[in-house]
Amino acid sequence: MTVSKLMTRNPAYVTIGTPVNDVKALMIRANVSKLPVLDTAGKVVGLVTRNDLTNAAPSQATTLDMYEISYLLSKLRVEKVMHSPVITVQEDCVIEEAARILADNGISCLPVMKDDLLIGMVTERDVFNAAIEMFGMRHNGVRITFLMAEKQGQLATLCTKIAEAGGNIVALVTGEGDDLRTRRCVFKVSNIDKSIIEKIVKDAGAEVEDVREM
Repeated sequence: MTVSKLMTRNPAYVTIGTPVNDVKALMIRANVSKLPVLDTAGKVVGLVTRNDLTNAAPSQATTLDMYEISYLLSKLRVEKVMHSPVITVQEDCVIEEAARILADNGISCLPVMKDDLLIGMVTERDVFNAAIEMFGMRHNGVRITFLMAEKQGQLATLCTKIAEAGGNIVALVTGEGDDLRTRRCVFKVSNIDKSIIEKIVKDAGAEVEDVREM
């Protein structure tokens, strides 16, 4: 799955010359907490968040009155408070790569590009929703987690056994095991009894870590 399937298309944005007050108003209207910032040529050059706007406001201990504060903020442009440079991804970036970029850089959103053109935004929430789908959380069935030897054909054999028992695999996710010789697998299977899927997995030589109906 690529980010183009999950992103918010045609996102709201501001340009580098937009006053901070206008940025705040747009965030409220669009119900967003982050906006990409474009330069005069339409290139993404930064990202501004609601926290950036809060930090740009004078301290509550200021001696300025509300009119002076409003005047100063009307003169402040977003280019003075935005984050730059900004990390972006192309529309064909796979969702797991986008998730890695978000996690590795401690950020919560990514502008999505088609070459140099901004076409969308993908957020942590989009990644969470993708994880829900990948793990089959919206389907009833048996969820089983197990460690299996890293050997060619192991999963194919196991999937065949499950199918022969009448089970329907709605999700299959694998990751690193406890060492290089194993992989940790998570199956979500419908139309099968919990005890049956557990026996199939154990008979295949795997170590069951968790099994539950959900």
